[in-house]
Amino acid sequence: MAFSAIDVIVTKRDGGQLSEEQIHWIVEGYTAGRVADEQMAALAMAILLRGMTPEEIAHWTAAMIASGERMDLSTVPRPLVDKHSTGGVGDKITLPLAPLVAACGAAVPQLSGRGLGHTGGTLDKLEAIPGLRTRLSTTEFLEQLATVGCAVCAASESLAPADRKLYALRDVTGTVESIPLIASSIMSKKIAEGTSGLVLDVKVGSGAFMKSLDDARQLATTMVELGAAHGVRTVALLTDMATPLGRTVGNAVEVAEALEVLAGGGPPDVVELTVALARRMLDLAGLSDVDPADALASGRAMDVWRAMVRAQGGDPDASLPVARETEVVRAPRSGVVTKLDALAVGIAAWRLGAGRARKEDPVSATAGVVLHRKEGDTVTAGEPLLELRTDDPDRIPAALAALQDGITIGDTAAPRRPLILDTIE
Repeated sequence: MAFSAIDVIVTKRDGGQLSEEQIHWIVEGYTAGRVADEQMAALAMAILLRGMTPEEIAHWTAAMIASGERMDLSTVPRPLVDKHSTGGVGDKITLPLAPLVAACGAAVPQLSGRGLGHTGGTLDKLEAIPGLRTRLSTTEFLEQLATVGCAVCAASESLAPADRKLYALRDVTGTVESIPLIASSIMSKKIAEGTSGLVLDVKVGSGAFMKSLDDARQLATTMVELGAAHGVRTVALLTDMATPLGRTVGNAVEVAEALEVLAGGGPPDVVELTVALARRMLDLAGLSDVDPADALASGRAMDVWRAMVRAQGGDPDASLPVARETEVVRAPRSGVVTKLDALAVGIAAWRLGAGRARKEDPVSATAGVVLHRKEGDTVTAGEPLLELRTDDPDRIPAALAALQDGITIGDTAAPRRPLILDTIE
């Protein structure tokens, strides 16, 4: 059935509900190039402003899935479970989490993305490891899941191609924040990926897309419902992103921190979230009797990490690249760090070269921020608060400017916020 793109746009512009046929027609037409960028941009803005009903979101997600192939993971001889984060600052959780869950008996088909703006990308972090490939053939992907238990790599271009095209358009038209479009973007790829269980880490706070708990709950609920509608058991954890996760923000520096966690150490917040997500994933995989904390302490998770890196062409024993330039930011007074803003630190890392403004921009493996103090820590005047790292010293002044209002030192510490704010299932 043929429709007019203008009629579809006007229906949503005026607050109407799009039919299943209209949605499939326009998504398929846009993917094939019959619907113009400016028409889809207008529709995306109408969706941002007018919203979508649950039925519309379900149909939109189904249309995105139908735009490409669905992976068949039925040959993998382990229970399948995956995790997705909505993105944050210092969010290196996938790096220790995938091998940890694999070490407990599940298979983790982790198709990840690249960073954009102040939020880091898992693929960018992994590519800091000498030789590691993030593009795997379907055969390599399936074999690695069967033998190693996890693969962290880029999605095939045949997986939900409508999403790839629409995401690029949303990025340049001010429509990234639309909850229906975020939910359908994430879930169309995860459902097409072929996993049977999914744990979502929905970030909340200044360093996240979702600044408020209410918006995060709405997004999480929408995605959990979409998963259930498509036969994928889905649970969402709402987690704090008002301050950076862990003590590093960047690429190579975050890999180094993930290795600390796999070695049985690492920052308490990174360990807490890694183990909490692992427990949820193992529960969905039917492996709730396995304790991920034991797999971390015993070194089994590190063994899987090393096997995964080798399988993807990397050298697990190679030294990580180190920045040529450093700049230490020191405490102007003694007291307690009462604010260390995630967005400010994320933008500083971005300006140092750790992130990109456009998808095609290169990123620096060495650039980033190392935190010597976190919120709630005491500090003496002149002691290091954080350290900026980059290969280009000309980037340092802009990074310092980003931090200008992002750090506050007071006299007394505020109560610590919980890391896990809520669970939606």
